[in-house]
Amino acid sequence: MIVMDGGAPLSARTFDLGLAGISLTSEHKVNVGATGQIVFEMLVDGKPQIVHTRGKANHCIFSGGEFKIGFVFLPLDNDAAGAITKFMR
Repeated sequence: MIVMDGGAPLSARTFDLGLAGISLTSEHKVNVGATGQIVFEMLVDGKPQIVHTRGKANHCIFSGGEFKIGFVFLPLDNDAAGAITKFMR
C-alpha cells in the first residue's frame, strides 16, 4: 500500500526490494518527487512482518497496463532496516 502525503491509500504490489528502495506495480499513478508512506508485508524468519517506511518516488512509468513505481527510502528506522536485511539473506 502507498499513502502519498495528502492523499488516500493506494493499492500496490511489491516488484523488487533492497535496502535503498522498493519497486512497486500499481494501477495508480504517483508524481515523481512526491513523498509518502509505504506499507508492505514480507516473510522474516518464516513469519509475516509488516514494514512501514517513508519513501520518495523517483520514477513512475506506465507499462503493460500498470504503473511501475520506484521509491527511494527516506532514512529507514532500525526495525525496517533489520527486517529488510534479514529478508534479503
